[in-house]
Amino acid sequence: MSPTSERSGTPDDAQHDEERRLRELGYRPVLARRMGGFGNFAISFSVISVLSGCMTLYGFGMGAGGPAVMLWGWAGVGLFVLCVGLALAEVTSAYPTSGALYYMADRLGGRRWGWYTGWLNLLGLLGAIAGIDYGAALFTGAFLNLRWGFTPTPGRTMLIFLAILLLHAVLNLFGVRLVSVLNSVSVWWHLAGVAVIVGALAVVPDHHRSASFVFTKFVNDTGWSNPLYVAAIGLLLAQYTFSGYDASAHLSEETSNASVSAARGIVRSIWVSWIAGFALLAGLTFAIQDYAGTRNSATGVPPAQILLDGLGKGGASALLLVVIVAQLFCGNAEVAAASRMVFAFSRDGALPGSALWRKVSSRTQTPVAAVWLAVVAAGVLALPSLYSATAYGAVTAINVIGITPAYAIPVFLRLRAGDRFRPGPWSLGRWSRPIGWIAVVWVACVTVLFCLPQSSPVTADSMNYASIALAAVLLLASVWWYVARRSYGTPTAAAYGSELDQAELAEGIV
Repeated sequence: MSPTSERSGTPDDAQHDEERRLRELGYRPVLARRMGGFGNFAISFSVISVLSGCMTLYGFGMGAGGPAVMLWGWAGVGLFVLCVGLALAEVTSAYPTSGALYYMADRLGGRRWGWYTGWLNLLGLLGAIAGIDYGAALFTGAFLNLRWGFTPTPGRTMLIFLAILLLHAVLNLFGVRLVSVLNSVSVWWHLAGVAVIVGALAVVPDHHRSASFVFTKFVNDTGWSNPLYVAAIGLLLAQYTFSGYDASAHLSEETSNASVSAARGIVRSIWVSWIAGFALLAGLTFAIQDYAGTRNSATGVPPAQILLDGLGKGGASALLLVVIVAQLFCGNAEVAAASRMVFAFSRDGALPGSALWRKVSSRTQTPVAAVWLAVVAAGVLALPSLYSATAYGAVTAINVIGITPAYAIPVFLRLRAGDRFRPGPWSLGRWSRPIGWIAVVWVACVTVLFCLPQSSPVTADSMNYASIALAAVLLLASVWWYVARRSYGTPTAAAYGSELDQAELAEGIV
């Protein structure tokens, strides 16, 4: 699972090769290629963000299966997601463009495959921004409550959320170099943060839960009686956290040696997060003092109550700040990935107003309008949180239901293509087909699973709106197809290594 061939020469030669490869795929380079291999890994690792996903959905996990499902679910889901990441990395190596998933699907399956994959991917990315930044707002409210008695009402939380969105928009407007630096810092912040939190919770509290409690205790507060169903629903914590690693692919056109670096970035971000997340979940669960009190914490965030009970007000406040900063890093990286998806999809004429969203700043070489569209759309997705306590769960489900199927479509089409698929420099070799089929089957299962209701009885407040969101985006995509099908289209891809006139290729840009 390493590159089948090594590039030689100077860094400038490698960059020239990537620019040439991009032209062969039909696009004129317009984005700044200022991100290295570590920066590319860092953006996916930052988007996965165990200090965001694990912490924000920990309370959900406490009621949907409890400790046993959280820990063993994390281990099992992580293994299957690694298979998805490996399979997707192989296709990314062959098609390193900002369009990523939809471009791969278009090239391997045709225009309609690309069209629907793009809309699913876009829905998932925008839902991820909303989920991540709203989670950061919840934790910020918990911190303010802990320190100054602030009451985190839905209205106040929404204002914090909007401020965070604005911050991320501004940071992304400065260009990809700043985004890369922030993501590199984010990696070490996350790893150090997990180590400090787990270490403090292991040493300071006088009382810890037993290993049998942490690894075998099953808790069902969902209202459903079937334990297998409840355990399956509880996998949402892990599956939601393990998403967003396509960010490495979306930043391909801004990464040096992207055909290899983007593929490696996807895979490394998953396995490093897998290890760090398991340690974090175990550390939190061992340190629970009062299970019911933690679930019903006045802070509104169960992990904050674990920190408060185990470390006291001062220690809990300090570690909450660590978590909040990590979540801010995560949201910033997600805005970068989503804006590149908006840019690429518009470049191929798929979005209403594409001519505006595909514009790139001549000063920063950043798609400015695409950044603003991404944050505004995420803000709109989170608005129902003002009226419904279950809306945040709905937003996270939208993320999963949109982006997870989009991961599997290029992999399925690559398997269907057989020998017609020409691998890039990073290939799985003989493991390609078995790993690919494991990935496709897993995604098919979790896509159905996350459309199911998560609590009983099913009411307007407790309903899982992911299935409605999925139906809505597919309906929107279908209707818009008949409006934009003449304007949408990826450029004709050329065979890798052929000599083509660059001006001709530039004419293929929509």
